[in-house]
Amino acid sequence: MWRGFLFIFASMKAKAFAIGLFLLALVACRPSTKVVEPAETPSPELLTVDSLLWQQPDTALACLVSCFDACTTTEYNRHYANLLLSELLYKNDYAQTNRPALRQAVAYFDSLVGEAPPLQRGSGGFPPLKGGKGDSKHKPISNNDHFFLAARAHYINGVGYYENDSVIEACREYLKALEIMEEHFEEKELVGDRAKFLALAYTHLMGLFSDFYLHEQAIHFAKYSIPYYLKLESPSWHLSWVLNEIGSHYEMMKELDSADYYYRQAIHYLPDTTYRTYRDITARRAILLYDKEKSLEKALSIMYRLASMAMESKELLARYLFIGDIYYYEKQFDSAWVYLKYVFDNTQSFDSKLLAAERLREISMYNGDTIEAKEYALIRSQHATLKDEDGKLHSALSTLCQQHEHNRQEAQHRLKTQKAARRWGIALVLAAFVVSVVSLLLVILRRRMRTEQYSHKMEQAALSGRLKRSNEELRELKGQISQQEKNKTVPKVESAATFAEEPVCQLIMERVNKGQFKSQMDCRVYKDFALSKAQLSALREAADCHFNRFTYRLSKDFPELTKTDLDYCCLYLLDLSDADISALMQRAYNTVNERNTKLKKVFGAHKSLFSALQDIAREYSSN
Repeated sequence: MWRGFLFIFASMKAKAFAIGLFLLALVACRPSTKVVEPAETPSPELLTVDSLLWQQPDTALACLVSCFDACTTTEYNRHYANLLLSELLYKNDYAQTNRPALRQAVAYFDSLVGEAPPLQRGSGGFPPLKGGKGDSKHKPISNNDHFFLAARAHYINGVGYYENDSVIEACREYLKALEIMEEHFEEKELVGDRAKFLALAYTHLMGLFSDFYLHEQAIHFAKYSIPYYLKLESPSWHLSWVLNEIGSHYEMMKELDSADYYYRQAIHYLPDTTYRTYRDITARRAILLYDKEKSLEKALSIMYRLASMAMESKELLARYLFIGDIYYYEKQFDSAWVYLKYVFDNTQSFDSKLLAAERLREISMYNGDTIEAKEYALIRSQHATLKDEDGKLHSALSTLCQQHEHNRQEAQHRLKTQKAARRWGIALVLAAFVVSVVSLLLVILRRRMRTEQYSHKMEQAALSGRLKRSNEELRELKGQISQQEKNKTVPKVESAATFAEEPVCQLIMERVNKGQFKSQMDCRVYKDFALSKAQLSALREAADCHFNRFTYRLSKDFPELTKTDLDYCCLYLLDLSDADISALMQRAYNTVNERNTKLKKVFGAHKSLFSALQDIAREYSSN
């Protein structure tokens, strides 16, 4: 009674432990991020406009304008429509005319994903939506689409800030868009429109930092854009343009080898050489060639050729600026003056005008024309004032970039931690399942063992009589074989009913069953099971008796067979394996296997040797 009670108690403890592990695993597997409630159904017309936006922005804008009022009857669709309108105005080269509505859309989409815009963080914002009724015929927008819309809203809001010269706010919005995408999407999900969006966001940041000559930051974001351009089926000159920009920043940093590497990569991705990007890269590589080798003639030859290919005034001025700069460094000031003066008088680029003014001022000083030198120095002093004003912007932009990278690394660490927690949770679930199954099996097994104990005892009693009789017969057979070994001859006894029932054959099969011979074992391990010459002779006589002079006729029909081959044939007639024969004959397994192959060739056997020898034995018996 007490034993039964203890058994039940132990089973209950095992089940309780398994249940506890299972509940703990469920807690560990719960996602740490909040689940976004579904919003109301978006308008089908807006979804159509959104799909057109990425490929045909002009057509998409016309469609949106025609259905704008009809699609903005609900709060969700009103904000969605204003976001699309801002994106399409930008893609069609129009200024944003709906800035207030767009900023409301930013706050609204942030509320869907539990985020607050940078300017409103901590102030509450919109309450999260609990779902809307919408049109049940259309599928509601997914949670991932909420995050994508929120990121797009921040990005296009940044575009609006940049158009209004609010550089810091624009940078902050671009970085916020990246944070949303990087934190809520895995890399395998960043394809199609999402990959295109990230490529554009990184490119805008590259351009923003380029405008302020923050080379390291511009290179940083440009390199992040490259994998997404590679994913897209967009024109390859987009990627070439980015690679060219990276090369130019390395050139300005005087890292000429890196610059040349990216220029060559940019040329590699260009579909043909008719693009201006190709000519720009060729011009920059000519400057690099001059910087490295000081080869004036080669560099000027390239620049003159590119100047003759210029398709517009802006391109021609860029080439003339390079030519004038080369002449300036060669101290050929008369030639330099002609090209630099032309650039200064005609360019609309402040950077080009500034460089030309700096060179012209120094040439004027060299020529002793102080009045003209002062005029060009005035341009330089204006730039110095602007540079002082930009210093604060540089510092603020650098701080934003550093903070973004810090947040990015933290998000990656958080994601790794969550994945590790999920793996541990899965392991705990599996452990709980295994413990539960094992506990249940133990209970079933113990019950079955009890029910089988009685029947097992009865079977033992019944078997004991049969085993005794079998052991007596076996002892008698062993005694007969032992006597044969002592006499070294096989006494002539009455023939058994079949070849397999012959005493020597039964002795062989007993040794095979007892030895359980393995092919990978050394045959010498089984030396106690080896057959003597007398036993092999008895085996041949048994085969001759049952199969009409089997070994004699084999040696006559197949003269190439040796006496040992005949012994092997008799053993194979018992359907023994090569491992069995290796142990009985005390021959290496490989040797026996080679003998098997040889005998098959002799008999022309296409199946097992046992089957081939059986066919021969039946043929001899019938003749």
